[in-house]
Amino acid sequence: EKQGKGHVVNITTSLTDHAIDGVPSVLASLTKGGLNAATKSLAIEYAKRGIRVNAVSPGIIKTPMHGEETHEALGNLHPVGHMGEISDIAQAVVYLDSANFVTGEILHVDGGQSAGH
Repeated sequence: EKQGKGHVVNITTSLTDHAIDGVPSVLASLTKGGLNAATKSLAIEYAKRGIRVNAVSPGIIKTPMHGEETHEALGNLHPVGHMGEISDIAQAVVYLDSANFVTGEILHVDGGQSAGH
């Protein structure tokens, strides 16, 4: 705040907008849904101070958390038919960081999951 500028990027989940049958998501909805609301609130609260606040909302991303044997099934939960890559999330963060006129945005990087099924 003393610098008169800055940028915060939160990481949430698309499950807060569109639950998936068979995917337990109440805890994610409680925590990440609150983070979505806080992102928008903080964006407005700090906008005139030169601080932007945005979020990236991933779908299911290939990480060591998901065994390779689950990738096909998890990928099919997305309209594009495959899981995202870590680089997809990193590129979204870089975009938001360079987009000086964007604040309060929840950027879905989820293979179309947030658009519906």
